[in-house]
Amino acid sequence: MTGWTWQYEGYDPRDERLRESLCTLGNGCFATRGSLPECSADQVHYPGTYAAGCYNRLTTRRPGHGVENEDMVNLPNWLPLRFRLAGQRWLTPDTGTVLDHRLILHLSVGLLERRTRYALGGHRTLSVRQQRLVHMADPHLAALRTEFTAEGGAVALEVEAALDGGVTNAGVARYRDLDGRHLTHVHTGTHAPDMVWLRCRTRTSDIRIGMAARLTAGAPATTHHTFPRAVQRVLLDLEPGRTVTVDKTVALHTSRDPAITDPLGTAISRVGAAPGFDALLEGQRTAWRQLWRRAALHVPGEAGRVLRLHLFHVLQTLSPHTADLDVGVPARGLHGEAYRGHVFWDELFVLPYLNLHFPEVSRGLLHYRHRRLDRARAAARANGRRGAQYPWQSGSDGREETQELHLNPLSGRWLPDHSRLQRHVGSAVAYNVWQYCEASGDAEFLHTKGAEMLLEIARFWADSATHDERLGRHRIRGVVGPDEYHDAYPGAREAGLDDNAYTNVTAAWVLERALEVLRVLPEPRRRELVERTGLDHGELDRWEDVSRTLHLPFHDGVISQFDGYGELAELDWDGYRERYGDIRRLDRILETEGDTVNRYRASKQADVLMLGYLFSPSELRRLFGRLGHRLDEDLWRRTVDYYLSRTSHGSTLSGLVHGWVLARARRAGAWAFCQEALRGDIADLQGGTTDEGIHLGAMAGTLDLVQRGLTGLETRGGALLLDPAPLPELSSYEFAVRYRGHWGVRLRLERGRLEITVPPSDRDPIAVRLPHREVRVEPGETCELPLPD
Repeated sequence: MTGWTWQYEGYDPRDERLRESLCTLGNGCFATRGSLPECSADQVHYPGTYAAGCYNRLTTRRPGHGVENEDMVNLPNWLPLRFRLAGQRWLTPDTGTVLDHRLILHLSVGLLERRTRYALGGHRTLSVRQQRLVHMADPHLAALRTEFTAEGGAVALEVEAALDGGVTNAGVARYRDLDGRHLTHVHTGTHAPDMVWLRCRTRTSDIRIGMAARLTAGAPATTHHTFPRAVQRVLLDLEPGRTVTVDKTVALHTSRDPAITDPLGTAISRVGAAPGFDALLEGQRTAWRQLWRRAALHVPGEAGRVLRLHLFHVLQTLSPHTADLDVGVPARGLHGEAYRGHVFWDELFVLPYLNLHFPEVSRGLLHYRHRRLDRARAAARANGRRGAQYPWQSGSDGREETQELHLNPLSGRWLPDHSRLQRHVGSAVAYNVWQYCEASGDAEFLHTKGAEMLLEIARFWADSATHDERLGRHRIRGVVGPDEYHDAYPGAREAGLDDNAYTNVTAAWVLERALEVLRVLPEPRRRELVERTGLDHGELDRWEDVSRTLHLPFHDGVISQFDGYGELAELDWDGYRERYGDIRRLDRILETEGDTVNRYRASKQADVLMLGYLFSPSELRRLFGRLGHRLDEDLWRRTVDYYLSRTSHGSTLSGLVHGWVLARARRAGAWAFCQEALRGDIADLQGGTTDEGIHLGAMAGTLDLVQRGLTGLETRGGALLLDPAPLPELSSYEFAVRYRGHWGVRLRLERGRLEITVPPSDRDPIAVRLPHREVRVEPGETCELPLPD
């Protein structure tokens, strides 16, 4: 590897699906996994192409009931390009003799290069070099260049390129018993001697898909249509040492695209007008150069290389093209079918990074949530609540997509899934609204769609809180926290827990922010909102009261994860590690033994400690003070230590949050957790999960760890707040941000100093606040500040 490439040597079927995920190419509109074009879906390979927001709902019939799921659809496969010696079987790394194999992901330009050399017998060899791109400048184009070179003798090579509409969603083993046939009405045809097309539609959402492919091979191609594939074949005579090039250019459109009439007609027109591969590559290079400039991040060493890979995949999933789409943040990117492509709370870890580089993308993602506000209101009403109850898993229309059963692959049993009780997803939406507006200065959004979401989420929390006369405080009952292991009390018939600390603190924060927004709204707009939502002073007084009196439980001198947590049994952590080794998914292990994690003080991932991820130490102290509690350093230190020893880290987000919290507290051990967050996907630490798609929240979170976590960067009160806590292992780095109209504000941390450069413009100076100093940096100026030891 170099700083700008990610490389795999040799061919190993066991690693193939991991490589396919990590070598996915995309442009924010669609993405294609890094599968070898000559290989079909099987136990080793899984080609997949996914368009942002393209979902379909199917019901699988089971005796006595139906199982309904909505999935991000695996679209027709545009990649297929296979080859063989005339009259022999098709060559693949699984069927042929591989002498050399290399896969190189060129991050700087968004290009996947593949080099393979096959032995053909009789001293003859065939070298195959491929270059693939999913175009970042034109988000509906993709291209594949294949160069064939024979050595040791002449070769007659048959090449077959295809568009394949016979794909299904089968990339996740535990979903395969459910219906994954999302495409129907597949038709193929020929438009010109060098062009074939395919059209189809999704079975229930009725999204029309059009795809067209142009083949350039330097020899005439014949066309064949064998349902459900459109095939082009060409015969190449390879002279020794002479390279022959085959270019395949593809256009993809769906009926969800703006400014088109017919997806197929548009795809045919677009691919017909597309330039050759060299020109496409040049346009790709320019588009990526601009992205890298806007997202500038320079971190030395191995950490910097991994961070650049993470940034690459974030930009492929959520690019400036995404801003114009009606899509949310898919938790596993556009890289696979895990979580069915659904939108969770992972945007909480993604938008804070995007806010300071691509605010237009953040705004577009928040529009996705606002368009589904009515659905969230309906969900609250169905639950007997006012306001908006956002779903734990969202897809096309904002209804709750969380499954009601989940499979434990260790025991083979299907178990009730209560994760839809994670109501804190609404607080994540509100948090992202506020963070976006603070970073961008977008008052128009805050005063309109942002205010509406904030008020309705606050209303839900106020209506969910019940007053406990004994405690003299309000309580929120029957929820599940970020931990996810605990979904009920031991032996309880009903699911849900009371007074999850994370849920209650963030609910109090939402209520306070909503009241603040109402105070700062222009009077005409405030009157409109009050009239539309039926707000009255009595309701606002209740918000104020609940925001100060939500119950926070404590036990053993630490913050309780939820009420009653301290009464649970302690787990024999050493014993389970000795018996099982990897106990990240402790819940599955215990269920296999006939036990339940609900009985123990054990967490899957950060829960209480998530508060230290969302809020700076000073902000967290203020929030606890508003709730009537004193949060000093000793209490927080004890709480951190307590949960550190009781967390199995069964989520890629856990190492990120723990590393962030420890770094902010200037504690030993922070770097080990940061490294786990960096390695989560590249080393597939969760054991086979990355094969099914990357973990987008964790990837974006590592970027934000450098951007905000280690610098203490906050956008609050119209100023940049900085409180650096550099790690010894990562004490010198540089990045640029976009802040309130200033493009490319550069921050550089060197040992003992912080340098801030504001590019020339006609904007106002930037106020920068450190714990014991405030400066104003004018456009065109550089300010150098010494940091305390």
